[in-house]
Amino acid sequence: MCPMQNYPYVITVSSEKGGVGKTTLATNLAIYLKALDENLPVTIFSFDNHFTVDRMFEIRGQRLTGSVADLLMESPPRDLIHTGQYGVGYIPSSASLNDLKGSIRGPMVLARLLAASRIPGVLIIDTRPDLDMLTQNALFTADRAIIPVKDMPSLENCRNIFALFEQRGLDRKSLSLIPCLVDERIKFDGPFNDQKTLLKAYAINRGYRCLDVYISKSPKVESLNTNPDGKIYPILTHAKWTEVHGQFAQLAQILINEYNATTEPRSLLFHKWLQTEESRKKEEFFARLSGIKSQCLLCGKPVSDDGDGRHSFYFEVSDGSAAGFFEEECFLTMLMTNIYNMDVSMVDDAPTVHLMRDSSRESAFVFRPASNGGAVEFHRFSLDGTLLIKKNYPLREYEGGLLRRERSRLYTLMTEALGTAGAGSSDRFILVHPVTRDNPQGILRDESYRGLTKLKQHIAAQIASS
Repeated sequence: MCPMQNYPYVITVSSEKGGVGKTTLATNLAIYLKALDENLPVTIFSFDNHFTVDRMFEIRGQRLTGSVADLLMESPPRDLIHTGQYGVGYIPSSASLNDLKGSIRGPMVLARLLAASRIPGVLIIDTRPDLDMLTQNALFTADRAIIPVKDMPSLENCRNIFALFEQRGLDRKSLSLIPCLVDERIKFDGPFNDQKTLLKAYAINRGYRCLDVYISKSPKVESLNTNPDGKIYPILTHAKWTEVHGQFAQLAQILINEYNATTEPRSLLFHKWLQTEESRKKEEFFARLSGIKSQCLLCGKPVSDDGDGRHSFYFEVSDGSAAGFFEEECFLTMLMTNIYNMDVSMVDDAPTVHLMRDSSRESAFVFRPASNGGAVEFHRFSLDGTLLIKKNYPLREYEGGLLRRERSRLYTLMTEALGTAGAGSSDRFILVHPVTRDNPQGILRDESYRGLTKLKQHIAAQIASS
């Protein structure tokens, strides 16, 4: 048995074609795996909404808490497992999955959840007969994906699953076809004299792997899903003398052998990748943080990291040579005096000041040396990169008369950030972006910084083409 008990070996049963025996295969496979190895933890859940899994495994009177919808909403997966009939664990189905599908962003959400699930043994996932985002998640997390085919239309539909793996750059070795609901009364002339042989030959000709077993069509097995009790009975207990019983036993043994030979299931590999990715993000975050200037360029005060709410804007030079934070009042004072030509002595509660303060929180600003020197090219963008204002402003070292020679904050910004305010540096610019006051450093974390970089690249392209 695989020693990695907290990382499930995942078997996904999937087909875009309905009526190929997909759910019968998934539910009965769970029972046969448990029967062949009673010490093997086996769990099953379904992304379909027909509740067959529940009807097969629910114990009468059992109190149910949570469902597969809670799994997708990031409840701890192991807490959702109920001990069911035949010793198989199951996560109850949900009728609300259609409402949740739109919130599943990307095909690796389930892989991340199962990497931290602490579900032991084998996990079987039954899917809907389409390639929606839930099915894609179930396929991409699978150690073994089993695709049942019963005829040429279902075989043709397989190409979409294989094409999806090709498109995502995933190894197709996890995909296996199995002829299902094979009517052995049908015979053909020639080398492919029966249904299963013909389906396998066509599959192999297309480059698809087939399992060395098939599942026959059986009226006895089909009757197990329809009875006056409304229950669903397993093949193991109610169709033991059929050929299908031996076929399921053979299939289960093949999968147990694969499970035992797997030392690192995909859930464990994905867990390791997540740990590596998290370490990388931390290293990059601290590298960015270490490059932050220790003082506010505009006022010279030390930049604290105690979350005091004073720092409301982040700046970064386009080539990454300098970065830091501005206190809100410092940056707004510069905008008022050097850009908007407002009286800095205006009372703080003046409507104009409030309007400017609010608009600055929804804008990104760019300061660039004008190509002819002696001026600053000023841009104001929306946070999605739409240009709102573009104007040149004179760059004076000092502002005020003879009795009031204060250094211009705009001049200070340009010289301190770029190293020069002259015309020779017009290929570089300073981007200023608002940050969350109680967590200004959050803009340096991976996802936020990726968005900032994308905005910076978009702005650079606009400036270059203007």
